[in-house]
Amino acid sequence: MMTSELRVALFSGNYNYVRDGPTQALNRLVGYLLAQGASVRVYAPTIAKPAFAPTGDLISVPSFAVPGRSEYRVAMGLPAKLRRDLEGFAPNLVHVSAPDILGHRAVSWARGRDIPVVASVHTRFETYLRYYGVGFLEPAAVALLRRFYRRCDAILPPSQSMVDLLREQRMNGDIDIWSRGVDRTIFTPSARSLSWRRELGIGDDEFVIGFLGRLVLEKGLDVFAAVITELMARGVPHRVMVVGEGPARDSFAQHVPTAVFAGFQEGANLGRAVASMDVLFNPSVTETFGNVTLEAMACAVPVVAAIATGASSLVEDRVTGRLVDPSDIGGYADALAAYAQDRDLADTDGLAGEAKAGAFGWDAINQKVIDKYLAVLARRGR
Repeated sequence: MMTSELRVALFSGNYNYVRDGPTQALNRLVGYLLAQGASVRVYAPTIAKPAFAPTGDLISVPSFAVPGRSEYRVAMGLPAKLRRDLEGFAPNLVHVSAPDILGHRAVSWARGRDIPVVASVHTRFETYLRYYGVGFLEPAAVALLRRFYRRCDAILPPSQSMVDLLREQRMNGDIDIWSRGVDRTIFTPSARSLSWRRELGIGDDEFVIGFLGRLVLEKGLDVFAAVITELMARGVPHRVMVVGEGPARDSFAQHVPTAVFAGFQEGANLGRAVASMDVLFNPSVTETFGNVTLEAMACAVPVVAAIATGASSLVEDRVTGRLVDPSDIGGYADALAAYAQDRDLADTDGLAGEAKAGAFGWDAINQKVIDKYLAVLARRGR
């Protein structure tokens, strides 16, 4: 089969109403598929004022807002109208990006018609339970995820560390990597701006510890705040710059009262913000890849991160940054203090990270998804 013969129905719980790493990766993939001559139709919840315009044809799926997290929506499945639309589109492959209600219904629809299914893995949903007081349910969540992914022909996590975890969890027999790329025209050391830092009240010689991402509990905000408190107790000079917005902003600000909040940034402004950090601190353990980690590396900014899926496949300990046990507050503080007290070390590790980021080009990465599609179809005799 040729790429131009692909007819892909893509199902996502969020395609463009909130901007995050997964939505940007999915939109880039659809753009690449269309550029290669494939036909794509996207099914996902929509809102009146999304974060950005969708790439390709987006069909709205009925949904409701998540209680307590109204910025996110839960798709209600595949009503008759959408099933008729699917039949009319006649996909020869289904791609599901989340194990939600919509994803389950899409897999069932495809299996009932003997259509292959490929699932991409973007988030460690089972780990979210730890941040909402129900961590004891994590084994049950893993079992539910296993049931979902075993009904697919192949699954595509974004990093080797996630491949290893999914194999350990016995999620599927066909697991391959769909990595993530970085736009080197935006994320580059040349985007660093001391004048922009001054506008935020940050001095040229101040050592900036950056946080980048949505301000939600599952990004490890509690650990970040505890480490900053430890650095202050040790008397390590630094400034904290927070780039991003989210529902936990106010509570986070109370725990890092001296931090500078730069708000939501995008495009060239985001590249400027990242390059203007001196180190990125990413304590999240819920990532499957860690786009923010790669973006910092591309800007020659060293990264201190948790030993967790995603970061473990990007950060080379004591070469491009530091990897620390997720619960080791003192270990995080030691790593950050080392960079704050030795700027040459920070520069050396940052440049090593930039060199490694050079291997993450979007076109080559997305071509691997097409290759997997075609391999699954060939295995099915299509």
